[in-house]
Amino acid sequence: MCDNKTRCPWPGTDPLYVNYHDKVWGRPVYDDRELFEKLCLDGQQAGLAWITILRKLEGYRRAYDNFNPELIALYDDEKIEALMQDKGIVRNRLKVQSIIKNARAFLNYQQEQGSFSEFLWSFVGGSQKVNQWHSMEQVPATSPESDAMSRALKQIGFNFVGSTICYAFMQAVGMVNDHLVDCHCYQVCMEKTK
Repeated sequence: MCDNKTRCPWPGTDPLYVNYHDKVWGRPVYDDRELFEKLCLDGQQAGLAWITILRKLEGYRRAYDNFNPELIALYDDEKIEALMQDKGIVRNRLKVQSIIKNARAFLNYQQEQGSFSEFLWSFVGGSQKVNQWHSMEQVPATSPESDAMSRALKQIGFNFVGSTICYAFMQAVGMVNDHLVDCHCYQVCMEKTK
């Protein structure tokens, strides 16, 4: 990008990645369904680069009924086989099945406990944790909070939610602000209101 903005180095110059960095990553998200989608997508990146999933985002939304958990929870073996043929997503059977399993766990949690957002945000005390990193080498891959979130999500039936995935999710949805302090998004992504 030739816009002269200082940003975190990880998106490089790929326009899709830069747009994601500037407009999505690190901005607080509180909507249950949007959090469900983002958690599922972060699980899909296990063993892959995030840009792979980002490039397939629209394919995922089409294939999984815009991440409507009520519809996904009804998927059967025939639908799984159709998804395994869909070139718009990562065609890994365990990952395909994980989104269905996660939709069922999500709906069960909402029915029994209520707000999924409040549950997830509770791992950071209900408000964004703002870090002050000066280089990417300082940014951790996990935290005590992501360890706790991972354990809790597994207990309620989610999978593909290891601590590293949970930390990446927490970064993506603004539970932690891990933009470098000299990045133009650092102040923008600080939590203002809910």
